[in-house]
Amino acid sequence: MTKLSIGVAIAAFAASTAAAQDFPLTIENCGHEITFHAAPESVVSIGQATSEALYLLGLGDKVAGTAVWFTDVLPEFAEVNSKVERLADNTPSFEAVVNKRPGLVASQYEWYVGPKGSVGTREQFHDLSVPTYIWPADCVGKDNSVGVDGTREDLISTDVIYQGLTELAQIFGVPEAGEKAVADLKAREMAAIERAQALNLTDTSALFWFSSAKMGADPYVAGAKGAPGFIMTQLGIENVVDSSEEWPTVGWETLAKANPTYIVLADLQRRKFPADAIEVKQDFLANDPVASHMDAVKSGRVLVLDAHAMDATIRTISGLELLADAMEQAVTN
Repeated sequence: MTKLSIGVAIAAFAASTAAAQDFPLTIENCGHEITFHAAPESVVSIGQATSEALYLLGLGDKVAGTAVWFTDVLPEFAEVNSKVERLADNTPSFEAVVNKRPGLVASQYEWYVGPKGSVGTREQFHDLSVPTYIWPADCVGKDNSVGVDGTREDLISTDVIYQGLTELAQIFGVPEAGEKAVADLKAREMAAIERAQALNLTDTSALFWFSSAKMGADPYVAGAKGAPGFIMTQLGIENVVDSSEEWPTVGWETLAKANPTYIVLADLQRRKFPADAIEVKQDFLANDPVASHMDAVKSGRVLVLDAHAMDATIRTISGLELLADAMEQAVTN
């Protein structure tokens, strides 16, 4: 465990918002213990999850730059997001981040800021007296050294989402905003779970297809213990993929043999891989000689879900709600 003590000068406005939070504040985050002596003046967010979490907490004016976007920003954050510089749609350079002179770098994944960070390691940022914060969902109960996107040791829960919101609110001296955000999301989560449990689904299974690096390659599908696994568990749906990897690749012959009741497609606005586009996924399912014969495809049981809801983010609650809606409609019809 490394330790970093960071003193951050604060402007008058920041000081007033930080009054409710006691400093110094020490947080253990993904194996690093970091002490804040005051709320950061600014932050660069590498990942849509941390960007939208900061906006939800009312901290948009602190965000000096963002990167790594999977979908369009939530409509309620469009105005504040339009005033924030986007450093890159995908991976920004280390220089682009540090040139913003941030008081904090918040990353959605260790993949970007971690032991082998594609942007930089935590030590590289800390050597410049720039603290780093990793969204807890990417390290709590997860081993990022195993598998392409890491391996879950335990089924994820929304607790890690609420932890992220609470800790970011504490770091920026606005704990009340964190408490309100968590309370609102918890109320929505409980309402969706109650609706889902009332359906009493049986013999129902699903496959979540995120994307594919190449259309002829095995697709990236949701493992058993990530956010889609949590959503399916709450709905009483079986995941036909039992891997503990976050996003394993599985062949279509294997998936077709599992024959899920529903296929859920990730709706992405990014264009990193050929299958990011929803139309490409739909066309593949309709015409591939193996996938087109799956019962879910032939019966029209193919659903579309916000890709960002398939990660442990504030949108996971929306994903639970949307799937509950779809299941209610299916049961009714």
